[in-house]
Amino acid sequence: MRIVFCLALLFVFHSPALAADEKPNQLSEAELAEGWIQLFDGESLYGWKPASKANWEVRDGAIHVSEGEPGLLHTTTQFGDYVLRVDFQAAERTNSGIFLRTSPRPASPTDGCYEVNIAELGVSDYPTGSLVDRAKSQVDELGTEWHTLEVTAQGPKFTVKLDGRQVLEYTDESNPLGRGFIGLQFNRGAVAFRNIYLKPLGLKPLFNGKDLTGWTILEDPEGQKDKSTFEITAAGELHMKNGPGQLESEEQFADFVFQTEAFVNGKELNSGIFFRSIPGEYQNGYEAQIHNGVTDGDRNKPNNSGTGGIFRRQEARRVMANDFEWFPMTIIAEGKHIATWVNGIQVADWTDTRDPDPNPRRGLRLEAGTIILQGHDPTTDLKFRKIEAGEMPPRR
Repeated sequence: MRIVFCLALLFVFHSPALAADEKPNQLSEAELAEGWIQLFDGESLYGWKPASKANWEVRDGAIHVSEGEPGLLHTTTQFGDYVLRVDFQAAERTNSGIFLRTSPRPASPTDGCYEVNIAELGVSDYPTGSLVDRAKSQVDELGTEWHTLEVTAQGPKFTVKLDGRQVLEYTDESNPLGRGFIGLQFNRGAVAFRNIYLKPLGLKPLFNGKDLTGWTILEDPEGQKDKSTFEITAAGELHMKNGPGQLESEEQFADFVFQTEAFVNGKELNSGIFFRSIPGEYQNGYEAQIHNGVTDGDRNKPNNSGTGGIFRRQEARRVMANDFEWFPMTIIAEGKHIATWVNGIQVADWTDTRDPDPNPRRGLRLEAGTIILQGHDPTTDLKFRKIEAGEMPPRR
């Protein structure tokens, strides 16, 4: 289906009531441990941007659209290789889709994007689960209840599952797109989306759970007494105490996905994860803050930037982690844009609009740099496990 030629059908439907034990837009503990993040928090369009004038709205824990100008509601973050899982509910005669590695306003389903279709045969020649103008799925009519699409995009290879059954496998033999936005399409009819989850692929371990291979310790150049210590626990965790100090990766990353699990062993302790850091320099990079303090008991009022905030640039919009509990953290840096997730929820969405500068303290740094774990002060007492990262492929 071509998003530039179709008119919207003005038709509204309502989601059925959820069962008492059904909790949409929440990842399980197992999914969080596997690296899944939420692209939709169930309450707002944070992390999304409309590319056309349509009535996108959040209602009953889902994103709804039924009228307006055809086009996309797309993520503000670009993604490369991943598994994407989305629940959708479409009214009869609806023609919609989910766009992968897309630009905000593609001229067609193959112009700088891939489109997984949502449509019945008769409405489109490409039934639900097809890659429009590329490959057709074999899917019968689905009805208007909720369904789940799961798409794996890894390099040139794509697989699509519908309600757990694989319905398509496709390899792009041309010059496959490396990365792009994820877009929800309004074209014709009425459609709703919820439980929008993504698991990044292609990450590799930076920490082996045995020793500090691949890392370098750098002490505070001012030589303060309480320097950081880094030890490996019997459980294979990296335990960082005291400070100031830093542990710096030998490998460097420019546009990347980083994931770890952290444990703050104290009340409102201060630490951070630096990235695109100038190699060998002391704590000189962008910093994703670790600080679980809040003001007046309100998680929407972070203290000292808040865990996942881009320190001195953008506060976390909500504190999603607790002290004395393990929590996962994801950082994605692609070009000028930086986004973070804590416990699966996006908490920062920032674009560096400063003038370019090799020093990220002074301006925009796009060059590759190291990852740094920060020992902030003598109270520092944190543990890390599952430290992974992967370079994001170019847009092409």
